[in-house]
Amino acid sequence: DFSPPDSTDVEQGEGGEKSNSAASDAAADIRHSQLLRKYLAVYLLAALSDWLQGPYVYALYDAYGYSQHDIAVLFVAGFGSSMVFGSFVGGMADQGGRKKFVILFSVIYALSCMTKHFKSFGILMIGRLLGGVATSLLFSVFEAWLIGAHSSAGVMSHLGKSFSMAQYGNSIVAILAGQIANKAASHAEFGPKSEGSGFFLGGFLGPFDVSLVTLIICGVLASSLWEENYGKKSADDDDDDDDSSKAGKSSATHALKGAFSVTMRSSDVLSCGIISSLFEGSMYIFVFMWTPALTTLVKEEVGEEEFDGLPFGVIFSTFMVCCMAGSSIFSIAMEKMKPEQLAVIIFGVASSAFAMVVISKSATTTFLAMNLFEMCVGMYFPSMGTMKGTIVPEDKRAAIYNLFRIPLNFIVLFSLLTDLTPKVSFVLCGAMMVVATVLQMKLKSRRVSA
Repeated sequence: DFSPPDSTDVEQGEGGEKSNSAASDAAADIRHSQLLRKYLAVYLLAALSDWLQGPYVYALYDAYGYSQHDIAVLFVAGFGSSMVFGSFVGGMADQGGRKKFVILFSVIYALSCMTKHFKSFGILMIGRLLGGVATSLLFSVFEAWLIGAHSSAGVMSHLGKSFSMAQYGNSIVAILAGQIANKAASHAEFGPKSEGSGFFLGGFLGPFDVSLVTLIICGVLASSLWEENYGKKSADDDDDDDDSSKAGKSSATHALKGAFSVTMRSSDVLSCGIISSLFEGSMYIFVFMWTPALTTLVKEEVGEEEFDGLPFGVIFSTFMVCCMAGSSIFSIAMEKMKPEQLAVIIFGVASSAFAMVVISKSATTTFLAMNLFEMCVGMYFPSMGTMKGTIVPEDKRAAIYNLFRIPLNFIVLFSLLTDLTPKVSFVLCGAMMVVATVLQMKLKSRRVSA
């Protein structure tokens, strides 16, 4: 005879499923926490090494007595190196191992720091070229390793949280780096090791020496804490790579061609690349231009004679706090919105922020608009990181990320090589944000309807 299950049995079955689900979630949370601690220990040291150097590169070249033209050549070489060599190293990292290339990043950037001690244009040029390659690795391989590690650990649902925590930590590190670099720069007097020597010590070299130590620790921790991961080939890519694999090709050139082919075939990947280049390009232009823009406005308000400089350290710290606020807002918003939807709002608000900067004649209003943009920056990186994590193919991730940086570096080089005023520069940034907003709306409609 058939008898219906007792209601108690049904309740126990449901309770068992719930307890199993809760246990599975708890296990995933533990794996994610362990993974995130390993990642942040290495990534934040890498970020610290970069922040330590940034404010003192120009000052050091100037202290060596180089002209503004010579300094501009060195800066252009750095971004050019990032654009050219960076496009190859990403594919090599996917094939050779991302952990290995994070360690390589530490070595290359450490060598770049060492070159700063020599008052030789040729050696400083080599340092800038090395720094360009290191920067490409910093902004691609770390992120590629993180996404690969999340996939291996089965915690892809936690990816947004990881990017949010990384951006929050990056902002804190930036504030700390400013304080540490300031103390390091004033620790000892700048000068040659001996009379007539081309090897210098002290002064503005202090932050680079601290960065060098940081990079050594970063490389050691990556070697001991991280597991290796590679670009895993998807089924869709097997046919595309069949001929090349038969030919035994695994060169950086082939990896770059493969990344370009995938990017051009997928409208979603291409949109990600264009959008990230537009936003990050406007971010770099903002970094170059906020100082002269605010200085000019304050001088107009108080007068040349009364102007006593601006508290740049305090302003920078305020920007970083706004970045932290932005990453916190992302953490809250992602519980209710998809990153594709949130990004539309981010780019729209960023467009409005630049419009306020362009229109306003008040230093206070302009400063508030700049803070609003920095809040968008804090929301952008975890949002775009999460989007790229699901859109970009895993087997070519680092290669494609570096491919995205080619148009970004074109934008940066354009802003360095042209004599644009701050106002025109911000108009350009606003226009790029409007285009990014439109492209993101189209990307959102494709992703949500898919």
